[in-house]
Amino acid sequence: MAINFKVTLRQNPNEIHLRLNGDFDGSSACELLNILEKSCQLVSRVFIHTNGLRYIYPFGSSLFRNHLSDLKHRKHLFLEFTGGHARELDPDGVTLHFVKSERYS
Repeated sequence: MAINFKVTLRQNPNEIHLRLNGDFDGSSACELLNILEKSCQLVSRVFIHTNGLRYIYPFGSSLFRNHLSDLKHRKHLFLEFTGGHARELDPDGVTLHFVKSERYS
């Protein structure tokens, strides 16, 4: 994992906010996928805030997008990506019910 990567989690009854900070590499992608699998079982909406990311390695982004479909058993999981790096983590083509934020700021 990128030595400076950190995820801050804030949970409400119906949603979780994940704030990503640091550099996003392959290990960071795996950590985020694990958090989504374990922490998001009781909520239906997850906000992934990307403004704290400094650099996204292409392999990390690709790994995250390719394995996000592993969560397809979570049929009511809505993900909303926000911030300046939202488009780099955007799961285009994934078969889950994702909501993409139009407010990428």
